[in-house]
Amino acid sequence: MKEQLEKIKSEALEKIGSSDALDVLNDIRVAYLGKKGELTSVLKSMKDVPPEERPSFGQMVNEARTQIEDALEETRQILAKKAREEQMKREVIDVTLPAKKNNTGHSHPNTIALEEVERIFIGMGYEVVEGPEVEYDEYNFEKLNTPKGHPARDEQDTFYVNDTILLRSQTSPVQARTMETRKPPIRIIAPGRVFRSDEVDATHSPSFHQIEGLVIDKNITFADLKGTLAEFAKELFGADTKVKFRPHHFPFTEPSAEVDVSCFKCGGSGCKGEGWIEILGCGMVHPHVLEMCGIDPEEYSGFAFGVGLERIALLKYEIDDMRLLYENDIRFLKQF
Repeated sequence: MKEQLEKIKSEALEKIGSSDALDVLNDIRVAYLGKKGELTSVLKSMKDVPPEERPSFGQMVNEARTQIEDALEETRQILAKKAREEQMKREVIDVTLPAKKNNTGHSHPNTIALEEVERIFIGMGYEVVEGPEVEYDEYNFEKLNTPKGHPARDEQDTFYVNDTILLRSQTSPVQARTMETRKPPIRIIAPGRVFRSDEVDATHSPSFHQIEGLVIDKNITFADLKGTLAEFAKELFGADTKVKFRPHHFPFTEPSAEVDVSCFKCGGSGCKGEGWIEILGCGMVHPHVLEMCGIDPEEYSGFAFGVGLERIALLKYEIDDMRLLYENDIRFLKQF
């Protein structure tokens, strides 16, 4: 038995000394120290050793086991260190190389312009309200004083789902819905996507964005409207910006006006045309519109206005073709 034990120990130590990989070393550990290993088999045969020799034989087995375990651990550390060094050589990182930059995006020009407009009106105490893009004819036209057969419908010809449901041609339905569900005072802006059956060109698109505003309260006058839009123009285009109101007609406002701002390049002196740029439409809310939305026109009055978001972006960033905003050309968008 002693000779067998010495032979097992010698073979194990020899194999451990010649092993060159951690997985080989693990196979040796299992072969000699595992549940079915050779040294474990010797321990199981202790019953065949004479009783008086068992203590000394057991000590020899334990010493052999200790030597094998120590040799396994020493060799494991050597092989692990060697494997780590080889890994480090394979995975060399040149810290002098330029780092990889994250190609992060940024806000679209339309979004930048919208956030600027919202900031201005929120600063004036307005609330931002949204509504459905798929709308009822009742809210898109009827409640805005534009009944069936009205000529103004031709200018806002849109896309119909059926006789009563359509894609909204303006965000004015949000104003009608707000007046129906809230009591004055009301002070809101309603940004959103709108649809009209327009041909695509440098200044038109069948899908674009509007920002409409509404104020309803007691004793609201055209002077309040003019002061509000003058302040808005100055905040958006510069402190020296002036506004000019030209008489116009909108079915849902009376009186109505188109608003021009002085050219922020020439200050209104006339670099192109007369030095004025059309920017939005506005007017005092028609009494009949107030009535249809459940507001007493004898007690309350108000004003409304609407501006195209793309128009603001084109003017503010001096873009000459609206189609550039939708083409997603990264060379164009990177400029913002």
